[in-house]
Amino acid sequence: MTTQNARHTGVSGVDRMRQDAAHAAAVRELTTHPDVVALRVEKVRSQVDVLMWTGIVLGLAFTMVNVQTFAAAGALPWSLAWCAAWLLDPMVSVVLVAVLRAEQVTARWQVETGRWVRWTKLFAFAATLVMNTWVSWSHLDAAGIVLHSVPPLLVYCAAETGPVLRDKLSEAVLRAARTPVMAVAEPTGATAANAPVGVARNGAGESAVNGMTGVREQRPRTVTRRATTTRRKAPAKAGRRLFADYLAEARVHHIPGRQVTPAWVRSVCPEASRGTSQKVADALNAEPTNGGIVPGGVFDGDGAAREGVAA
Repeated sequence: MTTQNARHTGVSGVDRMRQDAAHAAAVRELTTHPDVVALRVEKVRSQVDVLMWTGIVLGLAFTMVNVQTFAAAGALPWSLAWCAAWLLDPMVSVVLVAVLRAEQVTARWQVETGRWVRWTKLFAFAATLVMNTWVSWSHLDAAGIVLHSVPPLLVYCAAETGPVLRDKLSEAVLRAARTPVMAVAEPTGATAANAPVGVARNGAGESAVNGMTGVREQRPRTVTRRATTTRRKAPAKAGRRLFADYLAEARVHHIPGRQVTPAWVRSVCPEASRGTSQKVADALNAEPTNGGIVPGGVFDGDGAAREGVAA
């Protein structure tokens, strides 16, 4: 039994399945294309940023009233002390938002921000938490402590999770760019041209099926050449890399005596994550060959600095 395609010609069940397989392979190739992956990741990144910032702004707005009450300390409404108390929470929140906004960019490009950024965030959140729960702690009000602790802690979790998510999204884009796109290879040869897709590719057989011909001519030759090239590169894809692999690769590019940073490790080992790059940098800096690290080079036996020469 046959059905009719768009050209009103007879199409058997095997041909229809072959066409569906070719269509599915084309869709899969496009969905795994690095540019398509990057576009989808950017959409997800925008959604994550909007949701994160919405939660952070709502949490900081909730804490503003409690901080004002703490700072006013029973001052008369609209007095100078009462009005000045409204400036305390925005003063802390503006600095916090500035730090989070900068991390939004640095995390996307996987750049380390340093310890001062983390200390600033911790101080801002600790100050907001203490000022929000001070009155509840003084009265030992358990419900008030929980109520006024949840928003600052939630904002802190969002601020710490946001950079990690952006870093992982950027890593997903880089991994998609490094992963070769596997295309469906067309069988070659007179008999293989009539074999089902996957049979000749797996080497299971090359006999004609139902006497059908002309399958190979349905695809451009450029697709066949690209598929063949991709299949040659496929065995070179490595499995999961270990810490020793990253350390060995970084040691090849490293000049002894130079200070190693996690950013430099990621520049020579793009697949290394932020945590792994930090461990590799610490390991290289702790090696005996780096015992005499000096700015700009390594000191030789006479005490003279030599630029870029190993000790």
